[in-house]
Amino acid sequence: MRIPTTPFGAGGTFTVLNPATGDRVADVPQADLAETDAAIERAHRAYPAWRAIAPGERARLLRSFAAAVDAHIGELAELEVAGSGHTIGNARWEAGNVRDVLNYYSASPERHFGRQIPVPGGVDITFHEPLGVVGIIVPWNFPMPIAGWGFGPALAAGNTVVLKPAELTPLTAMRLGELALEAGIPEGVFTVIPGKGSVVGDRFVTHPLVRKVCFTGSTDVGKGIMRGCADQVKRLTLELGGKNANIVFDDADLEKAAASAPGAGLDNAGQDCCARSRILVQQSVYDRFLELLQPAVEAFRVKDPAAEDAEMGPLISARQRDSVASALIDADVAFRGQAPDASSGYWLAPTVVMPRGTTDPVWSQELFGPVLAVMPFTDEADAIAKANDTEYGLSGSIFTRDIGRALRVARGVESGNLSVNSHSSVRYWTPFGGFKQSGLGRELGPDAPDSFSEVKNVFISTEN
Repeated sequence: MRIPTTPFGAGGTFTVLNPATGDRVADVPQADLAETDAAIERAHRAYPAWRAIAPGERARLLRSFAAAVDAHIGELAELEVAGSGHTIGNARWEAGNVRDVLNYYSASPERHFGRQIPVPGGVDITFHEPLGVVGIIVPWNFPMPIAGWGFGPALAAGNTVVLKPAELTPLTAMRLGELALEAGIPEGVFTVIPGKGSVVGDRFVTHPLVRKVCFTGSTDVGKGIMRGCADQVKRLTLELGGKNANIVFDDADLEKAAASAPGAGLDNAGQDCCARSRILVQQSVYDRFLELLQPAVEAFRVKDPAAEDAEMGPLISARQRDSVASALIDADVAFRGQAPDASSGYWLAPTVVMPRGTTDPVWSQELFGPVLAVMPFTDEADAIAKANDTEYGLSGSIFTRDIGRALRVARGVESGNLSVNSHSSVRYWTPFGGFKQSGLGRELGPDAPDSFSEVKNVFISTEN
């Protein structure tokens, strides 16, 4: 397995470990403050030419980048399995998602239309103008797709991008940076800068040449970034935490709801802001649902993430595993699934708990691990109230055969992304983002390039 390289390194090195084994994968050089500043300034110098390039040529280069990613799906997936502990099936999908996002937004440069607005005394037209340098800060839980959700529409809108991968999982982002250059993206247009959040990430916030920051990560860190961006009135998109509800009504297909619940909450070892970690089940079918859920959890395949049939791998680090395990010490555990021996790698068995109330930490806090909390509810109003009893509002699911009920509950739940009779959260064709403390702004969908541009209004007088 080839480890991608980086021109940076004055900030020391960080050792990437394989979460499945604890073994060393690579020592990755880190950028220091001076190197970060220099990279931002290169992106600023590259911006005028990238902005001025013909829309069709920018589109062609994005398609070329997508083709380069497609040609290296296997390599990227192998890096993600080794460096992040993702299952091989997920890792292939994630690399393919980067390709698909680039292809989708390659259509934008030739279709990012302004408007002609009827006004008296002249003609009024609007233009979408790119911002300049965009800083993207990527988390460790989904290194590839979240990077692509940022840089795809940002590049399409005519911006240059500096991207900081998470310290724990920098390898695939570094390889994407190499592939961009190989595909013909000009030097300085897309730069991956590995480094500490306190150095590289903070500099994206404070450097005046960075005109927008996109951050995905914890709510606490996001609040700090928001405060920092306020000093310069800097544009900002935040995708933060989630404690999402999976609501199962008594008329639902219980077999389907129970069979799909483990994947909705345990995928990526539960390290997913969209994980349906809270399961609300109508009282009349609560016991039956648990009877169906237990074999589904116990059969969930937690194993070597390189295995083709693996459904869940390890947690990202010993620290993350221990944090989740500590939250379970006093919890009322109903049953557990299986997992490899934790003496080698950062493994934790899927766990189903019975919260003692809505203030129980296993119910109210984002644990970011393979834990499902199940609670009964009485009726629609109770389900909506319990689903909304959280500071978050990112995602969620509703299982019912009653379409009217589905729509009523969907409108009542304070969440940015809901799915009926499924657990789909993110599609690059549709907008994605959270309510309340789950974030600010929207990613993806046909309007994403608008969030990386300013609207300029021009009035032309037709009067003598």
